[in-house]
Amino acid sequence: MQNVHQKTPTDFELCPKFEHLFDILGKKWDGLILEVLASAGPQRFRDLSRSVTKCSDRVLVERLKNLEEEGLVERCTYQDSSLIEYRLTEEGEGLRPVLEAAHKFADCWY
Repeated sequence: MQNVHQKTPTDFELCPKFEHLFDILGKKWDGLILEVLASAGPQRFRDLSRSVTKCSDRVLVERLKNLEEEGLVERCTYQDSSLIEYRLTEEGEGLRPVLEAAHKFADCWY
């Protein structure tokens, strides 16, 4: 006799918030951009471009805009300067434990 409280595989549903996070992290380059900003701190575009070497500048601009829209990355301009930097927002900083866990897993797995 089957337990009435036991879920079957067809009853399982992913949490929409979890799905949305992996929609972001699953996009090519997003995780690497976030990792560079988490590890190295605020970066100018050219420095990000040097760190995420295989990503074209066009795609990097697109990914940064998307990460800004998601509230994970902030584009910072400075008065009386042409300096523009990208940095993690407070929400983006919250991804640090996730990125650290990914490093730990990769070290053991790969």
